[in-house]
Amino acid sequence: MLEKGTPGTNRAKWEAEDTHPELCDLLLKGFSEINDPELGLNIIQLGLIRNVKIDDEGAIVKMILTTPFCPYGPAMLESTRQKAEQVLERPVGIDFGMDPWDFSMMEEGLGGDWGLF
Repeated sequence: MLEKGTPGTNRAKWEAEDTHPELCDLLLKGFSEINDPELGLNIIQLGLIRNVKIDDEGAIVKMILTTPFCPYGPAMLESTRQKAEQVLERPVGIDFGMDPWDFSMMEEGLGGDWGLF
């Protein structure tokens, strides 16, 4: 599991990493299959998954979008929910966060492709 600050990631630490670490690697792999079609990067690379909480009855995934007006937002939120339910084998809700996204949330090294870092 890559922790925040490890080279190659700026990913937020999830609560599930403390409670269900065995499921977090599976979630990372599954979420890495969901791409933002406009940017061509997956939701993990972009840092859109801000938190994951898991308990015996279900899970909550806190997710943000790169912009509140993202035309693909509803589809990405639903794809994320479905992928999490598939991986976790339990009901999953999406907590759509209104936190503003910025380039610092991306995995380290990816912003250089855009001349940002």
